[in-house]
Amino acid sequence: MKSDYHEAMKLSNQLCFPLYAASRNVISLYTPLLRPLGLTYTQYLVLLVLWEKDGLTVGELCDKLMLDNGTLSPLLKKMQLAGYLERKRSTEDDRVVVVTLTEAGRALQEQAKDVPARIARCVELPPEKAQALYALLYELLGNQKKAI
Repeated sequence: MKSDYHEAMKLSNQLCFPLYAASRNVISLYTPLLRPLGLTYTQYLVLLVLWEKDGLTVGELCDKLMLDNGTLSPLLKKMQLAGYLERKRSTEDDRVVVVTLTEAGRALQEQAKDVPARIARCVELPPEKAQALYALLYELLGNQKKAI
């Protein structure tokens, strides 16, 4: 007879696995849509945030994207080199870097406008299930506690 810990150690009993696999699958749907725009998925996320509210600090972007500064800063540097955004030190506090879109970065919004609808057509979930999943995932994100 197997102990409870054997059951707990099965891949099929790990919440992390279907989250990981589903995330990878959904993100892979974006690649053929974003490649012609010259964007990675993470760059697209940065643009989504800036299209909603331009002129955020790097710290605010980190918070909204749930990324650390070490991950986001090199990404922003590449996006600046590509001409999509500018990073400038705040005039009030030179430790703070403000990120703003360039004209090219703003123009990408028009080019990417069909991406959400095209992805929605690829994810075969009825709207009510998609909304329930969205709510559950944000609940999970909000309830996460640091490991002891």
